[in-house]
Amino acid sequence: MHVLILGADGYLGWPTAMYFSQKGWNVTAVDNYFRRNACTELDVGMLYPLPSLQERAQLWYELTGHEIKVIIGDIAEPEICRSLFTGTRPYNWAKDTSFTGLPEVIVHYAEQPSAPYSLLNYHYADVTVTNNLRVTNNLMFAVRDLCPTAHLVKLGTMGEYGTPNIDIEEGWIDIEHKGRKDTFLFPRQASSLYHTTKIMDTDLLWFGTRTWNLRVTDLMQGPVYGIDTYESEQNERLRTLFNYDEIFGTVINRFITQAIAGYPLTVYGKGGQQRGYINIKDTLQCVYKAAENPPDAGRLKIYNQIMETYSVNELAELTQKAARKAGYKVTINHIDNPRKEAEDHYYNPQHQGLLDLGVLPHYLTEESMLEMIRTVEKFRKNIRKDVIFRGIKW
Repeated sequence: MHVLILGADGYLGWPTAMYFSQKGWNVTAVDNYFRRNACTELDVGMLYPLPSLQERAQLWYELTGHEIKVIIGDIAEPEICRSLFTGTRPYNWAKDTSFTGLPEVIVHYAEQPSAPYSLLNYHYADVTVTNNLRVTNNLMFAVRDLCPTAHLVKLGTMGEYGTPNIDIEEGWIDIEHKGRKDTFLFPRQASSLYHTTKIMDTDLLWFGTRTWNLRVTDLMQGPVYGIDTYESEQNERLRTLFNYDEIFGTVINRFITQAIAGYPLTVYGKGGQQRGYINIKDTLQCVYKAAENPPDAGRLKIYNQIMETYSVNELAELTQKAARKAGYKVTINHIDNPRKEAEDHYYNPQHQGLLDLGVLPHYLTEESMLEMIRTVEKFRKNIRKDVIFRGIKW
């Protein structure tokens, strides 16, 4: 089986490439280094330096004998996107220029992934909308025209749903109105411009499934935490990137880094905001299980990709307890919420679908958090307090 992983240099992309490769799949990894370049441009810093995608693929091959082919290119450009399926290369492979053939599965991570980035100012808003929608649209047409039987697995976000005052179903909801019934996409109410583009992605791909019989799985993922995966434990240079800043760092990763740096944990507002969370190891399981179980042609299958829910206060308190066991004195600081969001709300998302496919969850505990603390503290000297919080507001 051949899988095409788009956004393969990212926080989730590189671990996914290794995961599929370890399972024996032929992997083609595509990226344009957007995330790295954005980190440099905005001077947000990373916890540790990263080898290039080509260097990581070479190291992976030396350690395992499994080859990950690498393409550096911007698939927001339609012809570059289409060339992934035709074999016409306007850029170089890492190892050779051979065409590995059409993929059975395409994993789509190739988007600007940050809500704060999308609302820095009008320029970054434009970058977000332009990149995210062009990539998804280009990919949809390329699959339709050149690889119509492929299974497209796209990473969505639980942020598409917002925080409705009803249970959040897995993508779809049955509606009865004036004596008639139908099934619709669950109502969306994004809390940022980034999340709004993800709603538009879902709508684009729903159009593609209805109109051209594409087969698509949309994974509504909650915030991810963690560093090491079973594959990266073979060599620390195989680790994924790790951000701890306000723009690209997810909340648990930020809290752990703040605790180690002696920086008060930044809880926005009252801290009652509830979300669904997932360990990075479980993201890999979920994407793989989804890839193994494609929907029928003409169907958009949606899973809620989380394992458990927490409030921000609960995460801060858990971080504090785990960090104290590691010898760190941690304080919690409630600051004015820079975001327009409900801080006290009902939140009950359903998330049984991926468990039914066989995903085995890694739950967040003091012990698992302590493991992450021990990893991050190895790079304590690299932590820059000046990039942790800048107060981006919307």
